[in-house]
Amino acid sequence: MFIDKSMTRNVITVEPDTGILEAREKMEKHRVHHLPVVEKDNTLVGVVTDRDIRSAWPSDTLSDEESKKERERVAKLKIQDIMTRNPVTISPTHTLEDALLLMQRVPVGAFPVVDDSGKLRGIISIRDLMRAFINVLGIEQPGTLLCILAEDKLGTMKRIVDAISEERIPFGSILVARHWEEGKRAVFPYLLTSNVAQVKRKLEKLGFTLLNPMEWYLDELPKEDQERRHQ
Repeated sequence: MFIDKSMTRNVITVEPDTGILEAREKMEKHRVHHLPVVEKDNTLVGVVTDRDIRSAWPSDTLSDEESKKERERVAKLKIQDIMTRNPVTISPTHTLEDALLLMQRVPVGAFPVVDDSGKLRGIISIRDLMRAFINVLGIEQPGTLLCILAEDKLGTMKRIVDAISEERIPFGSILVARHWEEGKRAVFPYLLTSNVAQVKRKLEKLGFTLLNPMEWYLDELPKEDQERRHQ
């Protein structure tokens, strides 16, 4: 799935010379945490977050006189004074997987979506990604998640899918993850039924090992994967 199919298109924005008080009001009114900063022609020049505004806001520990002076100072601030310039962005033609990998590397909660000319086309947030993957995985519908330990070789996935399909059980989704045993894969079919006893017995007769999905730990991935995940 491409970003332009899941991003938020009607983006609340501000201009560089917008006052910080106005930006704060926009965030509160529209319940957003990120405001792309654009020029008149919709070219992206920065991003301001609720954290940026909180950092510029007077501390509650100040005296009344100090607080008044600080509020007067803040009232004169413009978004260009506190925004992040040249923010990390993503293209409408990138995929959801690209966005997930980017969020893992860059500690932000949303990315502006810009085209090749630098114009803002939307914004993709963690919430947008969650909504998209919930839809893709079909987990809004009641079902059962299985975890099948299988050999990592050609034809194995077909055997699993055929075994389940023969029982006339519909799939919500199916995922494959690395396993800590060399030459193995963990297969996670999400089946749109609660009656899985028969298909589990069938898979075991075919030589597959069924694991408890609740006992799946990322910490048990191969050491090199753990190290890469924390880089």
